[in-house]
Amino acid sequence: MIKEDIRYKDGCIFEGMTSISAVINADNGRKIKRVLYDKEREKKLGKALLFVKHRAEEQGFEMIESDAETLDKMTVGSSHGGIIAECSDKQISAISAENIKENGFYVYIEGIEDPYNFGYALRSLYAAGANGVILPARSWMSAAGVVCRSSAGASEYLSLYAATDLMCADFKKKGYRIFCADTKNAVSVYDTDCRKPLLLVIGGEKRGITKNMLDEADKIIKIDYGRDFGAALSAASATAVLGFEIMRQNR
Repeated sequence: MIKEDIRYKDGCIFEGMTSISAVINADNGRKIKRVLYDKEREKKLGKALLFVKHRAEEQGFEMIESDAETLDKMTVGSSHGGIIAECSDKQISAISAENIKENGFYVYIEGIEDPYNFGYALRSLYAAGANGVILPARSWMSAAGVVCRSSAGASEYLSLYAATDLMCADFKKKGYRIFCADTKNAVSVYDTDCRKPLLLVIGGEKRGITKNMLDEADKIIKIDYGRDFGAALSAASATAVLGFEIMRQNR
């Protein structure tokens, strides 16, 4: 992440058409400042580039002809496909009783340190129908482009909120139960009533879930394995399993 932190102090770089389309379509407050595309790949970009140019006229951002070498120097990955966008930051509102939906499904993610894993987790939660994801104090804004790319755009479509000290109390006031994914004193998620309204708390592989949050839990749940295996799933994998089990139970 050093490369991105150094290069993008004044904005977020979003790589590839999927990420750029997500910023354009999400209408979440993030704005595109300018789009750079490889002139030699203009024909290959085809209708997708025409779509971006049309939106540039509507939304007032610049379209700049560039080249592969320039784009490679500006990007972190190698999957930009000949087009990138420099965007504004997105402001994340604090979670509160006023913006918690009735009978919803929210996820609080603690301790995921890698932006790619964070993006993979958001992709699964968006697909599983989560109403929103709550983030701890750490800001991912300097890595927003990486998160967007690894989430296939889901990070722009999904409602994201900042955690507060009153968060658990606010959820309980709205009738939510709080489930933490852990192993100690845990029951199988497959033997647990996961009907909404529900706040699911997931921790990273290294730090896990804080004691304060575990103390707030109505239940500790775990994922059963198909064989004896002492290693924990990655946070992104656990998020996918739990998210879709909750979706299944609420169909």
